[in-house]
Amino acid sequence: MEDIEEIQNLVNQINARDSNSKKYQEMKIEELSAEIRETIKFQQESFQKIEELEIKGIQSDLTKYAKMICKNSTEREILKIQEAYLKKIETEYLKSNKK
Repeated sequence: MEDIEEIQNLVNQINARDSNSKKYQEMKIEELSAEIRETIKFQQESFQKIEELEIKGIQSDLTKYAKMICKNSTEREILKIQEAYLKKIETEYLKSNKK
């Protein structure tokens, strides 16, 4: 029963992170780099926790669900960051080339 609560808490953390979307368009390139690293680290740590729960023998349907939620949420966040990052680079690059 504790394992089920653990996976529910993990899914809640993932969902909370997704709903706390930041204003990436307003960030600097360095901040975006840090955000993408943090998001990837969060994804890796989440997958590691899920794998540990799999080893404990938690229901495979729950772990598959948690992996799917984690993958979809973090990939969506990474794409948002990448989009803002590329726009910033393009803007900075174009400004520096016009001078």
